Amino acid sequence: MTIIISLCILLLIAYLFDLTASYTKIPSVILLLLLGWIVKEVIVFFDIPIPDLSSTLPILGTIGLILIVLEGALELELNKSKIGLIKKSVLGALIPLMAMAFALAYAFHYYGGYDFKTCLTNAIPLCVISSAIAIPSVRNLTSDQREFTIYESSMSDIFGVVFFNFVAFNTDFGVETFGYFTLEILIIITISVIATFLLSFLLNKIDHHIKFVPIILLVILIYEISKIFHLPALIFILVFGLTIGNLDEIKHLKWTKSFRLDLLNKEVHKFKELTVEATFVVRALFFLLFGYLIKTSEIINPDTIFWAIGIVATIYALRFFQLYLSKMSIFPLLFVAPRGLITILLFLSISADAVLPEVNKSLIIQVILLTALTMMIGLMGTAKHREKIIKDKLKAKHNVPNIDVSEEF
Repeated sequence: MTIIISLCILLLIAYLFDLTASYTKIPSVILLLLLGWIVKEVIVFFDIPIPDLSSTLPILGTIGLILIVLEGALELELNKSKIGLIKKSVLGALIPLMAMAFALAYAFHYYGGYDFKTCLTNAIPLCVISSAIAIPSVRNLTSDQREFTIYESSMSDIFGVVFFNFVAFNTDFGVETFGYFTLEILIIITISVIATFLLSFLLNKIDHHIKFVPIILLVILIYEISKIFHLPALIFILVFGLTIGNLDEIKHLKWTKSFRLDLLNKEVHKFKELTVEATFVVRALFFLLFGYLIKTSEIINPDTIFWAIGIVATIYALRFFQLYLSKMSIFPLLFVAPRGLITILLFLSISADAVLPEVNKSLIIQVILLTALTMMIGLMGTAKHREKIIKDKLKAKHNVPNIDVSEEF
């Protein structure tokens, strides 16, 4: 009973964090991690017996990743006007990921003389933008900036997982390996198309009052089965979300003729609402639990702090050039490059004998916290700057001494 009461209170506090994020400009993930850490300190202080919860983290993380990418895909629009933005976000996700992964792997190899493949496996988790943190944090930005962030962070998750699995689960990298990798991509695309059709059919035809939970469970089931065979399963999540979220854009396709799109669109709208709420619960629980599992000594570990600062500096240097070359607005997008859920999941996927001494839990926590804090400070600073500019323009236009423009943000 006490656990249920505690969970309800913690999730309600998490909801308050989410509600106030647009006013405080503080990413809810920072507050969730802090809350989880405080709960841990209280439990230790009062010597309250709590079972080991560390094994729960990967489960919550996997479900959270699926729901977050699905939620982001459902929000995206697919039409000709978005082609340029999609290209920029895809390149923005892929090129910095690859560049930083190889640069960081070389640094580990040069510093410790480790095998380069092992170094690359350890480097990749630190190079992936966290959609779990990035997407909820850009609600107050312009529509183009929000869409860019959703595409970029979702594709970064996908590219990161695919790249990690390719490096971690292959012993050599000859022609046969690349051929098999291409085959895996073709297989998951085929599975995605077939599964999307079947799930859309179920969404349209099920008359039972419980219909969305089975769909979500099937999505998770297909994802997990695909993972067993080392297929890039996030591609399926993205394809499914983009397809049912853009039915009006694909109504000319033959397979859509078997659906009543007007009814299906209504069901998709309800499905989006359920997905958003489920995502909130799972994401909140994940970061609360991660904050709970953080030790103070891991946050202030002096052995890894210089590595963490160097990695974070590299992240923002690469991001600056990426945004400059793609002709995107550098501010505030420069600050939206947090590490988080996917970094933790990939780090936990590295076999114990392959984890480098330099890439430990302290380094992961420090990089996550530094990027999240940088994003928070950057978004707060640029928001105040934008508010001041608009306020000055409105004052000049209407000759009004004091105007509250907070509602515009």
